Amino acid sequence: MANGGDGSGGDSSSSGGDGSGGSGLRMSSNIHANHLSLDASSSSSSSSSSSSSSSVHEPKMDALIIPVTMEVPCDSRGQRMWWAFLASSMVTFFGGLFIILLWRTLKYLWTVCCHCGGKTKEAQKINNGSSQADGTLKPVDEKEEAVAAEVGWMTSVKDWAGVMISAQTLTGRVLVVLVFALSIGALVIYFIDSSNPIESCQNFYKDFTLQIDMAFNVFFLLYFGLRFIAANDKLWFWLEVNSVVDFFTVPPVFVSVYLNRSWLGLRFLRALRLIQFSEILQFLNILKTSNSIKLVNLLSIFISTWLTAAGFIHLVENSGDPWENFQNNQALTYWECVYLLMVTMSTVGYGDVYAKTTLGRLFMVFFILGGLAMFASYVPEIIELIGNRKKYGGSYSAVSGRKHIVVCGHITLESVSNFLKDFLHKDRDDVNVEIVFLHNISPNLELEALFKRHFTQVEFYQGSVLNPHDLARVKIESADACLILANKYCADPDAEDASNIMRVISIKNYHPKIRIITQMLQYHNKAHLLNIPSWNWKEGDDAICLAELKLGFIAQSCLAQGLSTMLANLFSMRSFIKIEEDTWQKYYLEGVSNEMYTEYLSSAFVGLSFPTVCELCFVKLKLLMIAIEYKSANRESRSRKRILINPGNHLKIQEGTLGFFIASDAKEVKRAFFYCKACHDDITDPKRIKKCGCKRPKMSIYKRMRRACCFDCGRSERDCSCMSGRVRGNVDTLERAFPLSSVSVNDCSTSFPAFEDEQPSTLSPKKKQRNGGMRNSPNSSPKLMRHDPLLIPGNDQIDNMDSNVKKYDSTGMFHWCAPKEIEKVILTRSEAAMTVLSGHVVVCIFGDVSSALIGLRNLVMPLRASNFHYHELKHIVFVGSIEYLKREWETLHNFPKVSILPGTPLSRADLRAVNINLCDMCVILSANQNNIDDTSLQDKECILASLNIKSMQFDDSIGVLQANSQGFTPPGMDRSSPDNSPVHGMLRQPSITTGVNIPIITELAKPGKLPLVSVNQEKNSGTHILMITELVNDTNVQFLDQDDDDDPDTELYLTQPFACGTAFAVSVLDSLMSATYFNDNILTLIRTLVTGGATPELEALIAEENALRGGYSTPQTLANRDRCRVAQLALLDGPFADLGDGGCYGDLFCKALKTYNMLCFGIYRLRDAHLSTPSPCTKRYVITNPPYEFELVPTDLIFCLMQFDHNAGQSRASLSHSSHSSQSSSKKSSSVHSIPSTANRQNRPKSRESRDKQKKEMVYR
Repeated sequence: MANGGDGSGGDSSSSGGDGSGGSGLRMSSNIHANHLSLDASSSSSSSSSSSSSSSVHEPKMDALIIPVTMEVPCDSRGQRMWWAFLASSMVTFFGGLFIILLWRTLKYLWTVCCHCGGKTKEAQKINNGSSQADGTLKPVDEKEEAVAAEVGWMTSVKDWAGVMISAQTLTGRVLVVLVFALSIGALVIYFIDSSNPIESCQNFYKDFTLQIDMAFNVFFLLYFGLRFIAANDKLWFWLEVNSVVDFFTVPPVFVSVYLNRSWLGLRFLRALRLIQFSEILQFLNILKTSNSIKLVNLLSIFISTWLTAAGFIHLVENSGDPWENFQNNQALTYWECVYLLMVTMSTVGYGDVYAKTTLGRLFMVFFILGGLAMFASYVPEIIELIGNRKKYGGSYSAVSGRKHIVVCGHITLESVSNFLKDFLHKDRDDVNVEIVFLHNISPNLELEALFKRHFTQVEFYQGSVLNPHDLARVKIESADACLILANKYCADPDAEDASNIMRVISIKNYHPKIRIITQMLQYHNKAHLLNIPSWNWKEGDDAICLAELKLGFIAQSCLAQGLSTMLANLFSMRSFIKIEEDTWQKYYLEGVSNEMYTEYLSSAFVGLSFPTVCELCFVKLKLLMIAIEYKSANRESRSRKRILINPGNHLKIQEGTLGFFIASDAKEVKRAFFYCKACHDDITDPKRIKKCGCKRPKMSIYKRMRRACCFDCGRSERDCSCMSGRVRGNVDTLERAFPLSSVSVNDCSTSFPAFEDEQPSTLSPKKKQRNGGMRNSPNSSPKLMRHDPLLIPGNDQIDNMDSNVKKYDSTGMFHWCAPKEIEKVILTRSEAAMTVLSGHVVVCIFGDVSSALIGLRNLVMPLRASNFHYHELKHIVFVGSIEYLKREWETLHNFPKVSILPGTPLSRADLRAVNINLCDMCVILSANQNNIDDTSLQDKECILASLNIKSMQFDDSIGVLQANSQGFTPPGMDRSSPDNSPVHGMLRQPSITTGVNIPIITELAKPGKLPLVSVNQEKNSGTHILMITELVNDTNVQFLDQDDDDDPDTELYLTQPFACGTAFAVSVLDSLMSATYFNDNILTLIRTLVTGGATPELEALIAEENALRGGYSTPQTLANRDRCRVAQLALLDGPFADLGDGGCYGDLFCKALKTYNMLCFGIYRLRDAHLSTPSPCTKRYVITNPPYEFELVPTDLIFCLMQFDHNAGQSRASLSHSSHSSQSSSKKSSSVHSIPSTANRQNRPKSRESRDKQKKEMVYR
């Protein structure tokens, strides 16, 4: 810094008496670089000089020193000009306010003064010239209309200005964002200038920051003008915060240019523009949620208040108090003031920095009141909003080369753990799929820990599938599938299904082509999915109806007990648990480790029949193939791909056929794809069957047909030369008539090597019919056992094609009858007691008028499948509340042989009335399970009913052997005749006939082979009644069997009731989600097995009418009866008796497959069959897919897929009402099937000796 010069350049206010030519303006040697100070020596020198040499006193303000440069034409005396800057703002503000108020006053006075005159003129105008002579109003002059319609230029300008500053237009948004950005820029310039003195002399032409600030404020001035023009209320506009900010920041800049000096002043008010930060972000569509808007609002208000208050403290502390001549100032930087305000608001107050000026202290007093309140309210709310921000609120980043699926719906620890345990099981091939969970509730600590354990393949995001933004976050458009889990334990199943349907609608609306697999609780709600336009089951969309499958599994257990356990284990991934001890758990767990897989068959199997390939796979590849996916050549078919379960020897394998296998892991199933006859024919170890280098031949369908057989000459291809166009026409006709296989040959005399030792039967068709067809002729040729129902219809089919009788539904899949009123099927207790029931199914149902419907139709439909003959249908008796059953009856009134006993399953009198001790199966269901909050009490009704039945005692009034010889229906009763009884063909008897349970008869039918089984009174207790109980809570299974040793923490599939098939829980169906994702054919196969033949076409029909529609029998509908069904084969007697006593399971498998086209896939064995105990337990357990060398015992029951026999119902085509007919039909109703060794069963002897001999030929479970 330099002094003022030699005195000529300054205003001399004191004489130079000392001759030193001292200047009136000096700079102190201890002045700070960035602050103003007083030069004490100069002041004292000036004072002494003034007192001695001059009579004029220099004011103290002249003693204030400001920075000065030689180039700046500034005040040489250092006089401050802050008042000029402040005055420019105050004059602008109050001047404008005065003008606005004056204008409003004048306008008000003008309106008041002219109001009366204007009103009088208007009245005169109306009275004098507004009406014509006839009283009608005159039309208004066109010029007056033009004047009234004309918009003034002021209004136009006002509208234009409003559009310019409105954020609803692109121009307005750009302008608003630009103003905010320039305001922040001006604030940044203030931060830079705050390091300079409060007031300094600056040259506008050389100071770059001043030039930029000037440009900004010119723009602010123009924007202020637009806002002023567009404002409706000018007074309120003048008092707005943004207007006040402009008043105290814009005019001082122009004064700075005029005076060539700068004053920081009130430029810190630009920080108040930060309050609009949230509005700007909303204009840019950055802030969308209420929480984010609120958070930004709080932060912007807090920060702007903080920075503005710091600017005021910085101004007054560096300037000092005016009444103290600015003597008490202190040097504080702006950021020190920011620090001071923060410790003041937080009431910490360290004391290292504090206000010294009176203005500063006075401001701090009031600021503490407001700042402390703001700090105490804003800061906790800000922290809460930040803390409540979704921890899982990010977006999924797709990994190249890796698929991902989205899982949503009911996300809990139980549902997620069950899903991940099955989806990521080690027995699957390497699962290169990432699982993304989406749920609107953040996971609890346990679920979060589960996600962390699988962090390499699992991610969780918080959100809702009903929000398209959240769907975009999880990249639903690139997901491989979306899986929706349902809450199986909810109190309102319909509401849960409605929620999942809404999720499907939202996802399909966002991306119609996404594959969706959803769980549904109620069967009738599946119809709503068909209303979604983009729902397409052909493209992989699937609905897993838990009620349908659960009741279907239970229904199949009524036909073959234990099947529910076997099927549940097949589609669930279970790890192999090896047990060394020779216990029943060892064999059960070996079967549990099997799962269901699919694999394409090798070209080496092309042209072979299904039984041949099935036998080869079982014997050589150690694989069990149970079904194939057949591709029909009929392009007009609604579904070209069909899953055929054990189709029989009439179907030949095509190129690229997909097989369904039961194996322990996916690697084993690859053998079916790699098998090559040239390379692997002599290999005995199946593990050595791997991919070879042979080229796989590709033959056309036409060539494979020629290789199989010729229609005309019946010779093989090399011996045939007559293949012509006529043959192709026959093939086309066959495919159109019954699209099973383009190589289907039904009467070909040329057999394959597997059947070379078999001779064709010489029986005529009539003789075959008399002998009972396939099942009664085990020595006949397999090629004559099964025939095409369309090409060669049997007599029973011809009889069934009655144009006046509807016996089946319109699809031909189920038995049907005309709708019946519920009153006609209701039995009183006395009527039920007088009606002899045997071999029936008792369904104990708990429910009331307010209970949710469980859909009993899904239980009845599999029991009324059309692949049973009418006399084979088991009678169904429902025991429960009539109010509940009335609600279910609308879906049941089209099924035959159904009765209702109003009562309660806890009443022993009701149970005895329906002869529960003579039933084939007792099913215990409850519709009240989900209405109880305590999970341990959800199954209390079912458990109490089960224990009640087991504790019942029954009299042995007939005797075991007599009951067996008499069958299960006493003489004189004809259950199959609808004329003998008003209730579905049951004859009322004057007395009650009781007997022991069917399984006991099976076990005692051949005492010579079962020396360990003794007859005692315990056989007549309820513990031996076959029953299956539905459970909601898996842990409640421990209460069903009081004599088991299951640990309460044991998994359900390891417990004895589940292994024996006496308990079923809906939780086992969770595994179907992952199984369906990996192979949608698995669900189709399971549904085909358990529902009795439900198809998508049937579901569409039920969705239309909610009931089965009867249809007349046609060749097409009768052809649908030709499908296999699950049955249990007894080894105690019959053609397989020799294998039952120490034989190998593999030999039984091959013999049953070759001779009867029956496909065996498991064993239902007595629990203590391997033990030599005097009183073995009568409980049985399931063994799935035993190995070839597995040893059989005589008491084993074999699970098998039995072919439909067209001739089995011929002798029952016109049922007589004789006791002989009723006895045989009663026997056929049993779920355990036997194949008699005699061919003729028509002339059955009636003597006791003949019946005793007969018991060795017929075995019942």
